[in-house]
Amino acid sequence: MKAYLALFIDILAEIIILAVLVRVIMSWIRPMGSKEMLSTFIFEITEPLLSFFRKIIPRMGMFDLSPIIALFTIELIRSLLLSFLI
Repeated sequence: MKAYLALFIDILAEIIILAVLVRVIMSWIRPMGSKEMLSTFIFEITEPLLSFFRKIIPRMGMFDLSPIIALFTIELIRSLLLSFLI
């Protein structure tokens, strides 16, 4: 049972990391955003996480560091949870 939970946590973390990275890349390509289904889906998945980190870490000029902090935090939480399960 622990192996399945560890696999679930690992896959979920990878999906969230991938979604944050896609959002960052999409912000470079289309900075104003768009109303495409993929853009809307990625935005809705990642915005709760990134808005939480934006409240903690303010913008540095025109740079938004919340995706970087979110990625580090996701990786840290995943590592801690997997170390307890394995």
